[in-house]
Amino acid sequence: MAEIPEYVKNVLDTLAAAGHEAWCVGGCVRDTLLGRTPEDWDVTTSARPEETMALFGSHAFPTGLRHGTVTVRRNHRSVEVTTYRVDGAYHDHRRPDSVTFTRSLGEDLRRRDFTVNAMALGRDGTIQDPFGGREDLRNGVLRCVGEPGRRFDEDALRILRGLRFAAVLGFKIEPGTAAAIRRDRELLRDIAAERVRVELMKLLCGQSAAEVLRRFPEVIGVFWPEVLPMVGFDQKNHHHCYDVWEHSLHALEAIPPEPELRCAALLHDVGKPATFTADAAGVGHFYGHGAVSETLADGMLRRLKCSTEFREAVVRLVAWHDRDIPRTEKAIRRALGKLGERDLRRLILLKRADNLAQAPEFRDRQKELDKGEAILDRLMAEDACFSLKQLAVNGKDLTELGLSGPAVGRALKVLLDAVVDGELPNQRETLLSYVSPFVTEL
Repeated sequence: MAEIPEYVKNVLDTLAAAGHEAWCVGGCVRDTLLGRTPEDWDVTTSARPEETMALFGSHAFPTGLRHGTVTVRRNHRSVEVTTYRVDGAYHDHRRPDSVTFTRSLGEDLRRRDFTVNAMALGRDGTIQDPFGGREDLRNGVLRCVGEPGRRFDEDALRILRGLRFAAVLGFKIEPGTAAAIRRDRELLRDIAAERVRVELMKLLCGQSAAEVLRRFPEVIGVFWPEVLPMVGFDQKNHHHCYDVWEHSLHALEAIPPEPELRCAALLHDVGKPATFTADAAGVGHFYGHGAVSETLADGMLRRLKCSTEFREAVVRLVAWHDRDIPRTEKAIRRALGKLGERDLRRLILLKRADNLAQAPEFRDRQKELDKGEAILDRLMAEDACFSLKQLAVNGKDLTELGLSGPAVGRALKVLLDAVVDGELPNQRETLLSYVSPFVTEL
């Protein structure tokens, strides 16, 4: 079991020295028992918030006094210290209308979401585990504390958190908890888009994300209804051995666990159901599905209030996933100019995953992608020019030639295209000589 860090021990010791109970609690205990290194450490205590504030003085900050939470700074690290409490009624499926402070650790643990998060770890290594969290950890089971419906009615985000924990930890969701997740999924409509987004992106990067999405598509469909037509949609095409949803999940499994990549893999074919046609032989086709997927993905990510940078990166990958990029230096240079190195490498990863999710006999595109990646590697090693900032001339150089206004931009584009296409070397004098005869025309 991992050690409690010294800065956390200091908080526990300070509270104990003043006569208060104090325990590490929640996710940090779960992760410690799993042999993981916790990202954050939370402490629960019998001390009232004002007592905690008085004990830690200038190192304590009232970040949630109404709910009993004080943030304590130690060695440039933060520890959330929360008073034992019992939650009152919930009317917004998000936060209790009131809380009552208690002196009972057991009452505090009873209000928590899942058994694996309802354990407390003492300074001496003692574990308080009134709901069987350790056994569920050993068995890889995610189970609500008490009645699942009550837990989800209190905070509907727990529905999505349950899926996230299952995906990240690789746990199976206990049948009663799973049934309540499905039954109560509509409560997610009361949750802010930002909170949904945070949980979803963590879920997508989990080791068992595909399996969780496979079992609970209707939950994701509450806030992303666009995915529901994908489920069970027969592609009727010999290139595919899976329906659209299964194909997307296999692609997600085959791509690195980064939010942009996983999101692009899940949504790259979201436009297929809307573009399906069958030819005279009954073979399915999805003409224009890339553009439709691009539009749908953009709207879905806007709805979750993703950052502009994140949304544009995902949408760009979705838009390009089905475009053929010839394995030539000229084509790779042009793609570099459009996408940049980072997104072109991401696109190659998406194309690999997309191909690996097709029927086995059509997974030979990997060799062609290898060729394209080799060209990309060579171009980057040679410091190839593919953007205006790399061009050996700039706007000032062209202004000195006599160009002005929009003509400067047009000339730079002509020069960049010529360099990218291999028609001109990226050398200052050569570029200036090339554009000089056209000064009056541009």
